[in-house]
Amino acid sequence: MYEIEKETEFFVEVMPEGSLEVLSKQEVRRLQHTGARSLHNLLRCCALAVLNSGSETDSAVEMLEKHADFDLRIVQQDHGVTLALRNAPASAFVDGQMIRGIRELLFAVLRDIVFINNELVSRVMHENGSSEGITNTVFAVLRNAGVLHYGEEPDVVVCWGGHAIERNEYEYTKEVGYQLGLRSLNVCTGCGPGAMKGPMKGATIGHSKQRFHRGRYIGLTEPGIIAAEPPNPIVNALVILPDMEKRLEAFIRVGHAVVIFPGGVGTLEELLYLLGILLHPDNRNIPVPLVLTGPKSSAAYFKQIDNFIAATLGDEARSKYRICLGDPAEVGSFIRAGVNEVLAFRKQHKDAYFFNWQLTIEPDFQQPFHATHERMAALVLERDLEPHVLAANLRRAFSGLVAGNIREEGIRAIEKYGPFEIHGDKIIMQHLDKLLAACVEQGRMRLPGKPYIPCYRVIS
Repeated sequence: MYEIEKETEFFVEVMPEGSLEVLSKQEVRRLQHTGARSLHNLLRCCALAVLNSGSETDSAVEMLEKHADFDLRIVQQDHGVTLALRNAPASAFVDGQMIRGIRELLFAVLRDIVFINNELVSRVMHENGSSEGITNTVFAVLRNAGVLHYGEEPDVVVCWGGHAIERNEYEYTKEVGYQLGLRSLNVCTGCGPGAMKGPMKGATIGHSKQRFHRGRYIGLTEPGIIAAEPPNPIVNALVILPDMEKRLEAFIRVGHAVVIFPGGVGTLEELLYLLGILLHPDNRNIPVPLVLTGPKSSAAYFKQIDNFIAATLGDEARSKYRICLGDPAEVGSFIRAGVNEVLAFRKQHKDAYFFNWQLTIEPDFQQPFHATHERMAALVLERDLEPHVLAANLRRAFSGLVAGNIREEGIRAIEKYGPFEIHGDKIIMQHLDKLLAACVEQGRMRLPGKPYIPCYRVIS
């Protein structure tokens, strides 16, 4: 699988596993070119995140500083390519052998970065960032990664939730995953720890009991977040989307139902993204089963979210989800019934089972939001906006908070200029402040045991 190189400073040479055994000479040159903003640096950061699976940090800055001496290069040989690694994290190896699952994910990183930064560049320029073009880009990345399975009935359940959750909440996510697995449903998450790992872990047992041998544990991530949420070891299909917005669209296009567990601002961003899409007039009759769930001890958390949605987006938004506490079997039954409804709808409308083409997703939900102090302060958060427009702007606010908490560029900006400022309608700001304060109090902004310094200031 690998050999020690004696004549160079690279210690381990890894053979491909699962994908991308061949690269062109031009692709190799681009990946080998170094520099602060180079493709090589992007590959290095994403590869390090995969090799660092199981890490206790949720800070991209901490991870990169801890492994500052890590590097890699592409070695092109007659039979294909290998990756030469220098000072890779020891946890990626057992008795000198790289763990096979990590090796698969490592080459999935290479596959997606090469595809996105070579084959998709000309496509995006040609289509000039149109809404249809962005959706086609999402489709192309997912297809290239092999996660779109033609001919299979709907069975993918997207599970969202935080990486910083209490132990009883994590155990609950496993129980829900188990119930999904018993119903022959597959799991798609953000691929990290906590509520992203638990449902996959539970589903493996449910699948095993049902002798279901097609278990898929899909992890969707993007370069800005993978360092803080490295893939958990159960993921067997990793996809790196170009940015957060395409990642979120990929979840909704490939999934057939959604389960939301307790989480922090990232989970709230995901919820607002989905609600904003479902509130669009064109999407109101398209079934997307959605349940918010956790142990009974999480009741106050979900009550706070429900109050926030009622105060900002209104009762129509609240009608799009169901809250179910302390009953994993009921969640499993609800989702199974919902997936059956999706199957009937797709049959009736002759829509693909593997990709939800019918959903209208407007540019407000597709264009990347790069959080800066100016952009965060300029967000329009007023109650007279249409609900799906307000949801899009609220989603951007939470995206900025994610950046301030865990993204390298966001952390650096906060260190330099201080907290982001969020302005808006007085009532919206009051409820936003309460919701964020509850997340801080419950330790949902960082991994347990670490003090949290707010990256934001709410101003009404």
